[in-house]
Order: sequence, then structure tokens, then C-alpha cells
Amino acid sequence: MPAPSAQRPMPRRKPGAVPGRQPIGTGTPGPLGDSYSAHKRSNGEPVVVRRTARRKTGLAAFWEDGQAVIAVPARLSLEDEQYWVPRMVARLEQGTQAQAGRRGVPASNEALMQRSMMLSRKYLGSGAVPVSVRWVTNQNDRWGSATPARKTIRISHHVQGMPEWVLDYVLLHELAHLIHANHSPAFWAELAGYPQLETAKAFLAGASFSAARNISGMENGLDEGDDLAAGSGDMD
Repeated sequence: MPAPSAQRPMPRRKPGAVPGRQPIGTGTPGPLGDSYSAHKRSNGEPVVVRRTARRKTGLAAFWEDGQAVIAVPARLSLEDEQYWVPRMVARLEQGTQAQAGRRGVPASNEALMQRSMMLSRKYLGSGAVPVSVRWVTNQNDRWGSATPARKTIRISHHVQGMPEWVLDYVLLHELAHLIHANHSPAFWAELAGYPQLETAKAFLAGASFSAARNISGMENGLDEGDDLAAGSGDMD
């Protein structure tokens, strides 16, 4: 055994460094601008990697027009991208689900389906029985949409940040479309028993007003055909 003075000192790792990872900037250069990563979201949808020279350090994850975007510095190598992008996507999705959970809004599709069945029993006499109810992130011009022939309902992820009673109205609106495809008097009669009906409509009117000025793709008139759109304050 060598004398203690002959032992090699252990190298110090920089604070926050990841074991086994090379410093950012070493490896294969990546393309500037937007590109689709080989990584997918948990639901299989693609992830956009935005590599810009203006970003010098750090990575950011955010939603843009319903897509997950990971902004990275230009010097981030493709090898580093393979490591960091899926972790940033996971954080983004976890943050969205946590925010929904704090507001009492169902975070999973299963919970959303259960809530829909409860609303159908309470306000529609169980007359609407959907096959599926799910959150979607590619629906930026409608709060919700329904396909009566397939008995499927899709709710925009933008609703996740809204009060629970607004989500209930959006769900009820789409559930009623499984019974009446158009906006006939019979359709509105189905919703008449919901106590927050007018308040929720007014809330969405304000959200639509703001969205038309801040979120690209949400300027269309609200509710075309059997869909609940996010563009104006009226649902007729």
C-alpha cells in the first residue's frame, strides 16, 4: 500500500454537476432554430427543441400553442439534448398536473372521465354516457369539443388553470352535445339545472377576450357546430 502522501486526491465535482455528464458545449453541435426532438411527451406527442444563440445558459420548458417547447442554448450538444430534454418535459408535465391538482381540477383522463359521469348523473339524468373524455394540448381555438357519433369528448389543457365550476360547465356543455348535436332549445334545457351556468359563460367570455389578444390560434368565434370554441363570449 502506498504511503498516504502518494495517494491521488479525489477530483472535486462542480456544484450541481451531474455524474457521468460532460460539460454543456462538448459533443455534436445541434441545429439552430426549432426542431422536433426524438423524444416524445407522455401521450406520444412530439417535443420542440428551440436552440438559439441568444440563450447563453440554462434551459426552459413551456407550452406554446399546445406544444411542449424546450428552449436551450446554441452550444448544447445533441448528446446533452438527449439527456436533458426528456427531463425538462417531465418537469413541465408534472408542473401542469400539480397546478391542476391544487385547483381541484382532475389532472388525469381517468379522473376527468369520472367527473363527467358524476355530472351526467347529477344534471343530465345519466343521459350522456361518453366513451372517452380526455385532456388535449392541440386544441387552442376551443375550450372543448365533442363527437356525438363516437361519444368522445376532448377538453383543452387551457381549461386546467380555470376554476373547478368552469370546467364542470365545459364538461356539461360537451356532454349535452352527446344528447343534442346542435344548440336547440332542448340542448340548453339540458343545462338549465346547472347553477353556475351564466357565471361560467361570463367567465369564458372574459377568458376568450383575453385569449384573442394573447394566444395565437384562439381568435375564432366560440362554438361552431358541436364544438365549444374559445373565441367570443357567446356559445350560441
